[in-house]
Amino acid sequence: MQDETFALVEKYSTPVPRYTSYPTAPHFHAGVDTKTYARWLAALPERASISLYLHIPYCDRLCWFCGCHTKHTLRYEPVAEYLLALYDEIAWVSKQLRGRGVVTAIHLGGGSPTLLAPEDFQMLRRHLADNFNLAPDVEVSIEIDPNDIDHGRYDAMAAFGLTRASIGVQDFDPLVQNTINRIQTFEQTRSVVDAMRQRGVRSVNLDLLYGLPHQTEEGLKKTIAAALSLAPDRVALFGYAHVPWMKTHQKMIPETALPDRHDRFSQAQLAADLLRAAGMEAIGFDHFAMPSDSLAIAARAGRLRRNFQGYTDDAADALIGLGASAIGQLPQGYVQNITATGDYKKAVAGGNGAIAKGFALTPTDKLRAHAIMTLLCKFALTSKDLAGFGAAGEALMHEAEAIALTDEDGLTEMSEGQVRMTERGRPFVRSVAARFDTYFGQGAARHSLAV
Repeated sequence: MQDETFALVEKYSTPVPRYTSYPTAPHFHAGVDTKTYARWLAALPERASISLYLHIPYCDRLCWFCGCHTKHTLRYEPVAEYLLALYDEIAWVSKQLRGRGVVTAIHLGGGSPTLLAPEDFQMLRRHLADNFNLAPDVEVSIEIDPNDIDHGRYDAMAAFGLTRASIGVQDFDPLVQNTINRIQTFEQTRSVVDAMRQRGVRSVNLDLLYGLPHQTEEGLKKTIAAALSLAPDRVALFGYAHVPWMKTHQKMIPETALPDRHDRFSQAQLAADLLRAAGMEAIGFDHFAMPSDSLAIAARAGRLRRNFQGYTDDAADALIGLGASAIGQLPQGYVQNITATGDYKKAVAGGNGAIAKGFALTPTDKLRAHAIMTLLCKFALTSKDLAGFGAAGEALMHEAEAIALTDEDGLTEMSEGQVRMTERGRPFVRSVAARFDTYFGQGAARHSLAV
């Protein structure tokens, strides 16, 4: 690594938010409750587009790298009981909407939604159809653990309407897999991809990680090559977030086996180069897609967005989160459900919502949220991007110009009336975005490394 790059990594690969929202989730508070959420739902326009996120917080094995809200179970009874509560929440949200809105996207995440029994996939789809106006061409994506899958579940997901499969890979190296408790052969993964293609799924995403214990550049090359041999339409390349103070099971991972920040940076750059060399387009700072994929098309057209699922081409007016810990995003702000499944089930059992906390956005929050998302999606910010915010937008653009003019490290530059990230600055875009975050550094929130 060149001395100049080494210095940049040393300075900017520091803990900062991932900015899947602004303000970020640690700033949510109990002042936004179920009554607030009900008012926000009732205020949605008659034909508002809606995206649904359904959280299934159970896994039949616990991967030690995981940062999700999930719990381990070897019995199906807790999952079946949880689904009954989820149906109650679906009915409650539907009651608040009173027929308004059209669902254009459905995403099942977890946990491991693929542990659902085939008949429960069918029942869940029926409840969604009975309670929401589903668009005829509704997009359906499901996070898939290849260890959960059998032919019955393949067919059940196809019948559910699956259009995009998101398959967790992480790394194919056996040593890495053993260290993170995620045993998954290449053959298993290939069989899932083949089964999805055979059932007409038109977009396959693979999740890969760098910065894992015992991960090396040579091993990562092999993982990338194996992943590319499956001809994915998208690849999400995430840096492993080691946050054992939040996720205690990560203490099972030996910290001495983790690559340092400079090795992480080298791994990220190597993987990105290999994916681009294979014809994939870089989308934001951690996604890649084939030119024909809708994510790449949205990025080229300036329609790329960022939400709690990361980069997306989903342009819905509202994201409704369903299930324990699920987060929703509406024009007025954010809401998050109760995390503990037992408390969540009690809350919805009486025909109520289950909001634990949230955040009502001020006009200034909306401006800065838009600016941060634009920077993360386009790697640039212009006066035109902020024109809808009037004088406040002009003031923020001056703030962005001041950041570029005082940037001694060459991460940003002024060019043709815009502030844009330079090539050397793009890996550190989260650190630049944090300069627009007036909440950053307030409170006790801790974050993962920026690279």
